[in-house]
Amino acid sequence: MAAAEAAVPSSSSKTDTVPVLETAGTAAAMATTPSAMAAAATVAAAARTGSEARVSKAALATKLLSLSGVFAVHKPKGPTSAELLNRLKEKLLAEAGMPSPEWTKRKKQTLKIGHGGTLDSAARGVLRYTAIGELGKATDTLDSTGKVTEEKPYDKITQEDIEGILQKFTGNIMQVPPLYSALKKDGQRLSTLMKRGEVVEAKPARPVTVYSISLQKFQPPFFTLDVECGGGFYIRSLVSDIGKELSSCANVLELTRTKQGPFTLEEHALPEDKWTIDDIAQSLEHCSSLLPAELALKKSKPEESNEQVLSCEYITLNETKGEDDVSKTF
Repeated sequence: MAAAEAAVPSSSSKTDTVPVLETAGTAAAMATTPSAMAAAATVAAAARTGSEARVSKAALATKLLSLSGVFAVHKPKGPTSAELLNRLKEKLLAEAGMPSPEWTKRKKQTLKIGHGGTLDSAARGVLRYTAIGELGKATDTLDSTGKVTEEKPYDKITQEDIEGILQKFTGNIMQVPPLYSALKKDGQRLSTLMKRGEVVEAKPARPVTVYSISLQKFQPPFFTLDVECGGGFYIRSLVSDIGKELSSCANVLELTRTKQGPFTLEEHALPEDKWTIDDIAQSLEHCSSLLPAELALKKSKPEESNEQVLSCEYITLNETKGEDDVSKTF
């Protein structure tokens, strides 16, 4: 076992050699001068800290793999839900000292976190959005990320005009979904086919439900809507249809999902700085209490196996684009 020697001059011109061992358990006993004792205490404290950190990581890993249920996360503008899922996994693995998904696989430990699209309708329930539309421009995607396909005047449109037509889009109505969507043709997403330049026919109108629409703000060419709707409803199609009804055109500039079933952006969505094992554990407990008993029980019992499994689903709130997320599974 290696030791470091420190030469300390004394008043008698002699040199006292004090061995300071690297092993924390013996360092204090071997030190015979105040400076050496202080150094030994530092080494001992560092050793204890390292040991405690290892124990803490192990405890966190055990806790992480015991979690099961549903929780809500805040989704910022930019990343897709798949990218958000990967970021979430990486943060949790790093906190628990579990280097990578491959490592957990080798250790027979599995992280299973899926998007809330796998939840049934009892959990999804009513969806609520805040949407900002832009009059005078139509795009191929029906939102601001697409290519402008048409421009029309909007200068004579008033707040009263918009409020006067909203009732037409309320209740049980028929709606044509966007071409750029997760709906599929021959097993492939329409959006994928469109990006390849293939000719895609519009899907037929289908029944959807809108519980309420209200105009929150109108500052031409922009208008802000608050919408409560059922699953399968497309805000992009709504905004586009509103533009046509006003003898103009429109696209979605910004879209924020503020509610999904019993979960709301303000009360339940975890921001990224709260993506910790402890915070998610608390959120799982809170969110599970909002679900129907049979669904909460179902989600809390992953399939039996010999593996340790983290089995969670999350829903994303504060979407800026991604109405199709309600039907995605990762």
